[in-house]
Amino acid sequence: MYNIIISVALAAITYAILALAAHLSWWIAAIAAVVVMLACFLLISRMIMKKIEAIMSGAMKDLQTQKVTSKEMQTQLVDKAIKELHEALKYEKWQVYVGGQVNSSIGMLYYIKRDFNSALPYLQKGFFKNWVTMGMLGVYYLKKNKHEKMKETFDKALLGTPKESLLWALYAYCLCEAGSNDKGIEMLERGLKKIPGDEQLTANLALLRDGKKMKMSGYGEMWYQFHLESQATLQKQQMASMTGGMRRRIVKR
Repeated sequence: MYNIIISVALAAITYAILALAAHLSWWIAAIAAVVVMLACFLLISRMIMKKIEAIMSGAMKDLQTQKVTSKEMQTQLVDKAIKELHEALKYEKWQVYVGGQVNSSIGMLYYIKRDFNSALPYLQKGFFKNWVTMGMLGVYYLKKNKHEKMKETFDKALLGTPKESLLWALYAYCLCEAGSNDKGIEMLERGLKKIPGDEQLTANLALLRDGKKMKMSGYGEMWYQFHLESQATLQKQQMASMTGGMRRRIVKR
């Protein structure tokens, strides 16, 4: 990464000047070199992150207007946000993890708009601690019947985010969909060891033990973004949300 290279180079120059040219003690020169390296690294990091935050904030601001626009306009706004996020990729060689974080965001937007094939390369290069996009990648592999890839992806996601209830439930759900109900039960049991007493994991574990299908609606919108429900179920959920919103407005009036 350019940031590290520049910081180390300046530290080396500082040491050379102080120790060789100025004939200061080596340990004084070394301390000064470390200070210069850290200061340079932090300064460049701050500058790069400010640029990236500005780009991502602009993209997210555009997306927030979707609530009051048509479906066609929503698609245009998502495409616009993706284009803006691509601008941030020019900084990926400057700062550690920047590329992964930006790729995760781009992949998520493609996935949400159901352009799964376009989402794939970005999700694959995404940040492993972004459990949502890792989950999306795992679901993609499930749908392509690449079950080993799916397991590898979820296992990696759990290493980075071991205490997210939905991630454990999603992994278990995908295992059941792949025909491994016993593995799904095992996954929920593991999840409860990490998150004791979690209501959603406990309820779904009871369902699987009774030979029934998991119920994920309790996770709300976070669950629906993975596109594992049928279109009919999603439409019912959307209608229920709209109806509930209308009733609340009527009550307020």
